[in-house]
Amino acid sequence: MRGVRLSFRSDFRELLRFEDQAEKCLKCGLCLYYCPVFREEHDESLVARGRNKLITELLSRQVDLTKEFDGNLGLCLACKRCSMFCPAGIHADQIMLALRADLVRERGLSLPKKAAYRWLIPYRQRFARLLKLAAKFQWFLPAYEGDFKRLPLFLSPLGKGRYVPHIASTSLIDQVPSVVPPPPGTQVKMRVGFFVGCVFNFIWPEIGKSIINFLVKNGIEVVIPKEQGCCGMPISGAGDFETARFLADNTVSVFSDLDFVVTGCATCSSALKHYQIYLADTEERVKSYGEFTAKVRDLTEFLVDDLKLPVSAYGTRHGESLRITYHDPCHLARYQNIVKQPRKILNSIGGLEFVEMEGADDCCGMGGAFSIYHYQLSQTIADRKIKSTKKTNADIVVTTCPGCMIQLQDSLLRHKMPQKVLHLAQLLNGEM
Repeated sequence: MRGVRLSFRSDFRELLRFEDQAEKCLKCGLCLYYCPVFREEHDESLVARGRNKLITELLSRQVDLTKEFDGNLGLCLACKRCSMFCPAGIHADQIMLALRADLVRERGLSLPKKAAYRWLIPYRQRFARLLKLAAKFQWFLPAYEGDFKRLPLFLSPLGKGRYVPHIASTSLIDQVPSVVPPPPGTQVKMRVGFFVGCVFNFIWPEIGKSIINFLVKNGIEVVIPKEQGCCGMPISGAGDFETARFLADNTVSVFSDLDFVVTGCATCSSALKHYQIYLADTEERVKSYGEFTAKVRDLTEFLVDDLKLPVSAYGTRHGESLRITYHDPCHLARYQNIVKQPRKILNSIGGLEFVEMEGADDCCGMGGAFSIYHYQLSQTIADRKIKSTKKTNADIVVTTCPGCMIQLQDSLLRHKMPQKVLHLAQLLNGEM
């Protein structure tokens, strides 16, 4: 198969930053056991060990980068399970993203990706106008459960039969003021920026408002910059580091002079915390990204570790007790090591019975664009999570990642199961 030839080693400028990671591979094969994709596909070229071998050969010019290898890069969920259990401590996700970035710089993006990642998502007003237009045409999608609708067959490239949430008629940014102070008479403890994220902004603004309401009720002055945009994760994940840096620069700029920057989206908090690792290509960016990421907090991390709220602050649900279980998002549990904090909050809410799910930190198969390009495989991976959910006999599946929420609810509806999926923030305000 014809390969893609990059003319000099220096052309792999992103990959070379992580070259030592690939060379540390012990070839022990533990990654095969933990990789959710290998568990379904049984193809070693899709696993960290196989990729590390090919990458070391690629850097030494022993092999060319073929289209087949290029395609395999897209068959990684970036769930970080291989890194978590790697005895050599290799960060396979960093290697993979760096190679994707080199490929994009060398060959550019496909037209659909260029349209989405360079012409649409980086420009919030343009993106908002398009989604507002799309919201007007949602009536033709058959409603199924709550605000989820099923995609018709002619939209099968986005996932044949996928259940998707409907787009909000008004974005969160347009529903809330730039600054929301605590109620009169409440002591202001600190001034915190709220990074909204695309899903809360355009699909579930009510969850974003739940987060704002809980924060101000507990003495936080919440600042919501109108100029904020996407965290950049979908774009950097596709290898377009140039556009991701544009977004990162904007985010750092609009969230200056704040005590913390809080978000309720696990993917967003992971992206914001990793600006310096992936995108800092100048001394100025190393400094500014480092200062910014030190202030970023996931909501559960902020409430437990920084605000140190007492158990009583999380309230009590009145009425019949509900049984809940929790799914660990990959971007929260493995990328940020935030595992105990969500559970501490869930166990603090009165009137709820929390039961641990088997394989709670197993990837649900979402992986952002992965679930679009490989929907059937993504659902096969999700089926394991659904089996674990069924064993808990839970009424509600709680998580802290909007992407996981979409994937889990789609899977539950597909299996005709009664559980509903909620964001942890919805429980804080008694929304069940």
